[in-house]
Amino acid sequence: MVQASKTLDRVLVLEMVRVTECAAISASKLIGRGDEKAADAAAVEGMRDALNQLAFDGTVVIGEGERDEAPMLYIGEKVGSAQGTGPKIDIALDPLEGTTITAKAGPNALAVLAIAEQGGLLNAPDVYMDKLAIGPGYPEGTIDLNKSVTENVQSLAKAKGVAPDEIIACVLDRPRHEAIIRELRSLGCGVVLIPDGDVAGVIAVTNPDTTIDMYMGSGGAPEGVLAAAALRCVGGQFQGRLLFRNDDERGRARRWGIEDLDRVYHLNELAKGDVIFAATGVTDGSLLDGVKRRRDGTITTDSVVMRASSGTVRWVKGEHRRGSVRD
Repeated sequence: MVQASKTLDRVLVLEMVRVTECAAISASKLIGRGDEKAADAAAVEGMRDALNQLAFDGTVVIGEGERDEAPMLYIGEKVGSAQGTGPKIDIALDPLEGTTITAKAGPNALAVLAIAEQGGLLNAPDVYMDKLAIGPGYPEGTIDLNKSVTENVQSLAKAKGVAPDEIIACVLDRPRHEAIIRELRSLGCGVVLIPDGDVAGVIAVTNPDTTIDMYMGSGGAPEGVLAAAALRCVGGQFQGRLLFRNDDERGRARRWGIEDLDRVYHLNELAKGDVIFAATGVTDGSLLDGVKRRRDGTITTDSVVMRASSGTVRWVKGEHRRGSVRD
C-alpha cells in the first residue's frame, strides 16, 4: 500500500482534472483544422493558466520543448501561485498528447498530467524509450524488457492461462516496429496499431474493455513517465529503457543526472511515492470521449483522475457553460 502524501492534499485530485479540462477545451477548437502547432500552443496556454491558479510551488520536470526551447511549460519552469511558500510539487505534463491526431481529428488525443512530491518523477530527457507494459493482476516479473517478444508473450499467456495466440498487443504504427509486429503475428497474436498517443496505448492495458493485454515498442521517454504514473495508481507492470541515437542525446541524458545509459527502469523508479494522474479526452478514444460543443454553447468533457495512495479512480463528466472556462 502506498503511503498517502502529506504534500499532495486530496483537494489537488480534482484540481488536476480542472487543469487537464482547460487544456483539452482549449485544444478542441483546433480539432481537424490541420494545424498541429496551433493546437499544441492552445493546449499549453490553457494548461499553464490553470496551473498558475493553484496554491502550490510547482516545478515542471517533464514538459514542453527541451529541444525547441518552448516559451511555456518548459522543463524547469515554475508554476503555481505559492512560489516559495506552498507545497513543493513535481509535475509531468503533456498538454496535448497527439498533436497530429488532433489536427486530423483522429482518435485518442488527450491532455495529460501527473504530479508527485518533489523528486517523485524521473526527470527523463526528450529521447526515445523502449517500453513494455501489462495491466494489473499478474505475478511480478511476468515481463522482462531484456527478453524477446516471443518470450514475453509466452510468459504473459502462461500467467493469464491462455494460449499465446489469444494475447492482444498494442504497438505504435511506425516503420521501426515492423520486426515487433511481424514476430507478434507469427505467434498468432492480435496487434492493435495506433497512429500516435502511446500514453493512451499503455493505459489501455489496465482497462479490460479494450481487450489489450500488452503494450510494446518505443516512443517518447517523457510519455513513458506519464504512463508509468498512471500505472502506479491502478496497478500493472512497466519497464522502460532510454534509447539514444547520437552523442547529443547521450549528453542531454547525462546533464539530467543519468549515468547508466543502458538501465532498465521499473515502475517505481519512473514514478515513486504518492502520485496523482489526470487525463481529459480531446478527441474520442478507447479511454475517454473527446470534448463536445453543443449548439446551446455548453461544452462537455470526459476525464479520469487517479491517486496511487488510495487506488481510487474517478471518472469525471464535466459540463461547462460558455464563459465558465477558457475557450
